[in-house]
Amino acid sequence: MNVEKLMKMAGAVRTGGKGSVRRKKKAVHKTTTTDDKRLQSTLKRIGVNAIPSIEEVNIFKDDIVIQFSNPKVQAYIAANTWVISGSPQTKKLTDILPGLINRLGTDNLDSLSKLVAEQFQKEASGGGGGAAAATLAQEDDDDVPELVAGETFEAAAEEGQKS
Repeated sequence: MNVEKLMKMAGAVRTGGKGSVRRKKKAVHKTTTTDDKRLQSTLKRIGVNAIPSIEEVNIFKDDIVIQFSNPKVQAYIAANTWVISGSPQTKKLTDILPGLINRLGTDNLDSLSKLVAEQFQKEASGGGGGAAAATLAQEDDDDVPELVAGETFEAAAEEGQKS
C-alpha cells in the first residue's frame, strides 16, 4: 500500500511522460532587480551623471503635481535626458502652492501665477464656477418680460414665432 502511494507521488513530480527524468531542482524566477540593473547599465552607456543633494522634485501636469521627496536624479544635459528615481506622490496644485511660493524665484513665480490663472479659468468655465452660474441665473431672471394686462403668455409666444 505504501508503494502505491509512493508511485503516485513520484508520478506527480515528472515533467515529461513515462520514462522522463524527475525534476530535482526548483525553478528560480528572475527578480525585478535585474530590470533595474539593466536600466542602470544602459544609462551608464548613454553617459548620464548623478546630480547629488536634490531634496525634492515637482513635475507639474495640468492641475496635478507629481512630487518626489529625496529622489535620485541623473542627467545627460546634451541630450536633454533626465532620470528621476524614487517614490512619487500625486498631489493637487492647490495643496502644494503655499510651500512653493517661498522657494521660487521671480521668473518661476511669473510662470506659476500664469499656470494658476489658467487653472482657475478652466474651473470657472467648466462646472466648477458656482458664483459665475449664480450671476448668469440672475441675469436670466431679469430677462423675463413683464405681464401686460389682457395678454397671455401663449399669445406673446405666438407673436414671437411670427416675427
